[in-house]
Amino acid sequence: MTPASSERGAGSLLVIFAKSPRPGRVKTRMCPPLTSQEAADLYAAMLEDVMKESARAAHELGLEVLVALDPESDPGEFVRRVSRDFDVVSQRGSDLGQRMTWAIDEGLARGAAKVMLRGSDNPALGVERISQVEAGLDEHDLVISPDLAGGYGMIGLRRPAPGLFDHRMSTGSVLRDTLANAGALGLSARVTEASFDLDRIRDLARLRDLPEGAESRRCARTLAYCRERDLWQYLDPC
Repeated sequence: MTPASSERGAGSLLVIFAKSPRPGRVKTRMCPPLTSQEAADLYAAMLEDVMKESARAAHELGLEVLVALDPESDPGEFVRRVSRDFDVVSQRGSDLGQRMTWAIDEGLARGAAKVMLRGSDNPALGVERISQVEAGLDEHDLVISPDLAGGYGMIGLRRPAPGLFDHRMSTGSVLRDTLANAGALGLSARVTEASFDLDRIRDLARLRDLPEGAESRRCARTLAYCRERDLWQYLDPC
């Protein structure tokens, strides 16, 4: 997919980090109480929402979009099952930090002036937040959209930053550690308002409690699956 460019968005690349929705490979921290098949189906619904909103961002902001799959996922299978809208490549690197560094370097090598990475665990992250991150890169080297668990759902850079992700990932201090490394590298940084990822069963409470409006519409397929399977039953009573 090659969307029409806008003046501000020209040269900006959005990279979606994703996996193929296979049982036993995705949303494993939700199992139990979910079965591995339920977890995979939930992740597939999340991907559907993420791809739809990313396509809207491509159209409205003039972004190029690339899907970067974890090394154990098959790009051909992903295209058949999930999305034909964007080019799909395999991530490179032995751990998540190395793969994120590769994605930034790859995007800049392709000629993008700004490279933004978004995860696939945050279906509520919409065009407005993507626009915030991209616009912030006009004035800052690094812009991060954090999640409520101490990490981030999206990160953008406008120049290479070797060593930025040289810290433990998937911890409650990821945002703090990344910003510390950014300071050591001399990068100017901005942090936007926080959103939320869906990593553990308790995170579904934030999804359930979304008010009717733009955020809930972005998560339409994810919400529908949770309601169809009555996943709210696994949450502690309010």
